[in-house]
Amino acid sequence: MQSRNILNFQGRMFRHYPSPNLLNNDRCDVFISHRSIDTKRTVSTLLYDHLRRLGFCPFLDNKTMKPGDKLFHKINNAIFECKLGVAVFSPRYCESFFCLHELALMLERQKKLIPIFCDSKPSQLRVNTAKLSVEPEELRRFKWALEEAKDTVGLTFNSSTGNFSDIVNCASEIIISTLMELEDEEKLPVAV
Repeated sequence: MQSRNILNFQGRMFRHYPSPNLLNNDRCDVFISHRSIDTKRTVSTLLYDHLRRLGFCPFLDNKTMKPGDKLFHKINNAIFECKLGVAVFSPRYCESFFCLHELALMLERQKKLIPIFCDSKPSQLRVNTAKLSVEPEELRRFKWALEEAKDTVGLTFNSSTGNFSDIVNCASEIIISTLMELEDEEKLPVAV
């Protein structure tokens, strides 16, 4: 099923874009928000690499950015331009200002979000104020985003018992199907 969805989506995508490898670096299909210390060497990078091999343009900070890039500028632009977001929630995700900023920005921009709960549960999502000092307005923003994420159906993965290949393939299938749905929605005429 995944290969059929990939071919269907790529056929549609190539009508709009000459080649995924020739595109502007700021355009991405999928923004992957993750806590590097927890998932850079596992789920996040494996998912990024898998999507790249399938011809998609995912954004993963340590793979997409290069020395000299302005951090907030590059991340914010990627979120503005992406079609959907993936948040890889891990035990230390909520300790990171950048992770929470990315999540909040994706939801504020009304991006479709696919949560992956890696070694964590939705009930465990809360801003870790012991590790993170933010202004009250930022704290409200982050708490709101985490509550929204808790109410979004996602994938769960336990790295001590699960197979990384399975979670990457499952997440890829969902991402591809969602991208196809979003593209179909864009084509619908707007009711006036």
